[in-house]
Amino acid sequence: YMFFRRVTCLICDFCSASFSADDYYIRRSRCIYSSPDFSDMVYIDSFYLNKFLFTQFNSTLRKFVGFSEIGMRVAEGWNNSPFLLTERTGVNVCTFLFKSEDTPDLVKVVKPKVKLSSVTQAGGRHPAVLMCSAYEFYPPHIKVSWLRDGKPVTSEVTSTMEMADGDWYYQIHSELEYTPKSGEKVSCMVEHASFNKPMIYDWDPSLLEYERNKVAIGATGLVLGIIITATGLIYFKKKSTGRILVPQQ
Repeated sequence: YMFFRRVTCLICDFCSASFSADDYYIRRSRCIYSSPDFSDMVYIDSFYLNKFLFTQFNSTLRKFVGFSEIGMRVAEGWNNSPFLLTERTGVNVCTFLFKSEDTPDLVKVVKPKVKLSSVTQAGGRHPAVLMCSAYEFYPPHIKVSWLRDGKPVTSEVTSTMEMADGDWYYQIHSELEYTPKSGEKVSCMVEHASFNKPMIYDWDPSLLEYERNKVAIGATGLVLGIIITATGLIYFKKKSTGRILVPQQ
């Protein structure tokens, strides 16, 4: 509540707009990094008015930026106030927080679990689709890309945004639609703060053949089971029709 009052006063100090009692303000501060030494740490402080972003501080720009008429006036005022100097220390605060031994484990780096799999896609332009999935990682900032014989692939790639699992961890999925070539090596490269270097996961085509063999074996077993059951029923029926039941006195 004190924060809401403070933001309201700051806004009113730098613009003459009037606000109703139904207006409300939300502040969201984020620390974003991908390198293990936090050298690329970015601090972003966002201010929302009635769910709409109106002003934001970005440590890369080292200033506030407005996204509406009110936001631009507020940003101009804050860029000429002591509040700007306070915001510029945000990167140092973020770095200290994540380096501190007292920081809870839930806000420290957690390595993603990566899985490569073959998926089916209807109506695709290529016969094969691979999915690279990363699960249970933190922080959420992550980069997933594809390599073909060590060269980056930019086309025929679709990726989801980082999605929260609901337990403080995140997941992401990336698909590559391609036409397989004999002897070609396809890899998924994952870059995350928990890794000292990009991790590369190679697709093994034999895994696809193994899955096919499992399906074929399962189908064969099912067919054999049906044949054996049908044969048993036919035999039982023939044996039953050849018997004459004699009443017992």
